[in-house]
This record gives sequence, structure tokens and C-alpha cells, in this order.
Amino acid sequence: MVSLIASGFPLFDGMAETPGGEDVFNRNCSVCHSVNPPPKSAPPVVPLANRYHQKYATKEEGVAAMVAFLKEPDKNKAVDEEAASRFGLMPAIPLSDEELKAVSEWFWDQYNPVMGRGRGLGGGKRQLINH
Repeated sequence: MVSLIASGFPLFDGMAETPGGEDVFNRNCSVCHSVNPPPKSAPPVVPLANRYHQKYATKEEGVAAMVAFLKEPDKNKAVDEEAASRFGLMPAIPLSDEELKAVSEWFWDQYNPVMGRGRGLGGGKRQLINH
């Protein structure tokens, strides 16, 4: 038994690794979504992650909302209705519940407060440089 553990073989045939969210994203989502702006054919991840952080108080709530949206995309459930109008509604993605949860957790973690809130709420504080 110890040699099986040391060799790296799983103890049970039914044991499968939980998918990594970034791997799920790279395999299934990155064709349309970039992580950062500029957008590809769908909204970038970081600005959308920021929207989820604005709308949901906890990671658990945000991830649950993303999973529900990915299972059955609906403009009324979109965290950014303007992006849904601009890019169109994405198709349902045929992933397992584990994959949907993993990619949604990874997505939530892409939040970047430095990117601001978008839609002009950053105060527009550009500095002009005199030559």
C-alpha cells in the first residue's frame, strides 16, 4: 500500500482531481473572454469580476450567481446588462457542476480593485503633463 502512495497512483479508481478554475477557463472560456481589457468577443474577466464584487457581499453568493448564470444565461441574471447588450448573451456552457464551481471561484478571485468600478465612476482624474 505504501508503494502505491509513494508512486503517485490513486488508491481508488473513482478518485478524480477537482478541476482547477484557471484550467477550466483556459480550455473553455478564453476563446471569447480575455482576462484583462481589451475585450475579445465577450467582456473581459477582471471588469466582470469587479461587478460581481459590487453586487454580491460574499464569495459564496457571487460564485452561486455565476454558476446559475453559466448554466442558464439570462439577460435578467446578467451582472452587467450593458455588457450583455453589447456582446450578446453567451450560450450555456456544458460543464460539470464541479467545473462550473471551479471556474466561478477562479473568476471571483480575479477581482482587482485598482481597475476601479468602470462606467466613469473613477472620477476621471487624468493628469496633464506640461512640456
